[in-house]
Amino acid sequence: MSRSTSRTALLAALGLITATGATATVIGTAAAGAATPGCRVDYRISSQWNTGFGADVTVTNTGDPVSAWTVEWSFGGDQKVTQGWNAAITQSGAAVTAKNVSYNGTLATGGSTSFGFNGSYGGTNAVPSVFTLNGVVCNGATPPTTPPTTPPTTPPTTPPTTPPTTPPAGTRADNPYAGAKVYVNPEWSAKAAAEPGGTKVANQPTGVWLDRIAAVHGSASSMGLRAHLDEALRQKGGGELVVQLVIYNLPGRDCAALASNGELGPTEIDRYRTQYIDPIAAILGDAKYAGLRIVTTVEIDSLPNLVTNVSGRPTATANCDVMKANGNYVKGVGYALNKLGSIANVYNYVDAGHHGWLGWDDNFGASAELFRTAATAEGSTVANVQGFIVNTANYSALKEDHFTIDDSVNGVSVRQSKWVDWNRYTDELSYAQAMRDKLVAIGFDPKIGMLIDTSRNGWGGTARPAGAGARTDVNTYVDGGRYDRRIHLGNWCNQSGAGLGERPQAAPAAGIDAYVWMKPPGESDGASKEIPNNEGKGFDRMCDPTYTGNARNGNSMSGALPDAPLSGQWFSAQFQQLLKNAHPAL
Repeated sequence: MSRSTSRTALLAALGLITATGATATVIGTAAAGAATPGCRVDYRISSQWNTGFGADVTVTNTGDPVSAWTVEWSFGGDQKVTQGWNAAITQSGAAVTAKNVSYNGTLATGGSTSFGFNGSYGGTNAVPSVFTLNGVVCNGATPPTTPPTTPPTTPPTTPPTTPPTTPPAGTRADNPYAGAKVYVNPEWSAKAAAEPGGTKVANQPTGVWLDRIAAVHGSASSMGLRAHLDEALRQKGGGELVVQLVIYNLPGRDCAALASNGELGPTEIDRYRTQYIDPIAAILGDAKYAGLRIVTTVEIDSLPNLVTNVSGRPTATANCDVMKANGNYVKGVGYALNKLGSIANVYNYVDAGHHGWLGWDDNFGASAELFRTAATAEGSTVANVQGFIVNTANYSALKEDHFTIDDSVNGVSVRQSKWVDWNRYTDELSYAQAMRDKLVAIGFDPKIGMLIDTSRNGWGGTARPAGAGARTDVNTYVDGGRYDRRIHLGNWCNQSGAGLGERPQAAPAAGIDAYVWMKPPGESDGASKEIPNNEGKGFDRMCDPTYTGNARNGNSMSGALPDAPLSGQWFSAQFQQLLKNAHPAL
């Protein structure tokens, strides 16, 4: 149940830049006798180079309040929009249409919102002279001014949909996502934008996976940690910004999932400390980055394996027995929490599996106790833990609406259905909230919050049930109504039929700090066949669509997509499926 990621090169075309540009402010009102719409549109070329440019657009509603907006204009030359953010932008010939997205459609009288885009051009790049807002023409213009000399390497970040109060500067936030934008990884954004339809989500924030020592330092073809943090400073502007990092390189990593094994052997705990965690801490501790809110999600898919996949369980593996015996998972997590938690602007979130892994009675409490043991190892304390993250790189539905754990059919409990199989939880939201309560009860700070990875748990499209299943029997009832369309809860690799889930947002529910896309959509969970590599990643049959299963998935078919590349590499077919099946729909 593990994932990793790789990096891709930034577009080289952004390297050599010259700049000229302009702005225009366009104002308009409706004709006499109409309703009272009115508008002002400020269009600014923020950067320009020999074949491309970036533009920022601010629209102000000077008329009656609106619940949705559409801004339209036509280019005077051969300008083409190549990537947009904070709006759904389409182009037909010279005509451009920008529509609000889910979080910025409402404009009160006098209210403003901004969006932007990158584009290409040839010849001149004149500012459009006529704009409309919901069909109302905005008239007038201001003289051009010269824009900055450097084009953006990525769109500005998407703000959370809930803007809680931001604490005073210099104080530690109870919820780092509150009132903050979140970093958009330009490497992932470029990959997403290059896919058909990908610009609809290319502006979303995703996690930066530090899945090997080389990822910390970067290379000529990939950004290292400092490069990401420098880019985050550029994206930050005058507000708050969260950078999401995945700390993921334990010795003997992913002892129950060969697809994402790592570079460090089971005994290499000293190398983990000195060559991996210490360099990360040194970079994060640089005063240059003190104004960023840095969220670290610590060691995905590690500690739960020491409960569920060790001797005495039918799911046991020899590798997990080794890691339990040598204690290096606990030592590594404790060391990371202690070292990173000592940095004032770092917020540690520990991985807590998902409901389909730890939601059973014999897993739930034991896992919580193990989390506390790790949080107090290697000199750490529970004070170094801001919260926990669930469903990372997994597919469990956020909330099942058509059945509850307390339902029954003909006197048979939902817990007795084949799908639920005596689990205490039916979805990730209920599990996350219950795990939080348990962790507080055993000594963690009552202010801890949970993160839920919603990057691939939307389960939309034509297969999404509109209502409960028939009450013929409990299995028909549950299977007919469940959003999660996997064959088995234990299936985790490149699942067929999955879709993008809820967009990243802050404070969406009680006890939940944020919904996040920690796993970058479109990055493979593992190869569908053995592929030689130098990253220590093995071939896991759970990534093979022909595999008939094992004890960890009830001896079911794997449900994996065919022709998948190594874990972390770009998987276009998966990305296209996620777009198609997104819920909420794009």
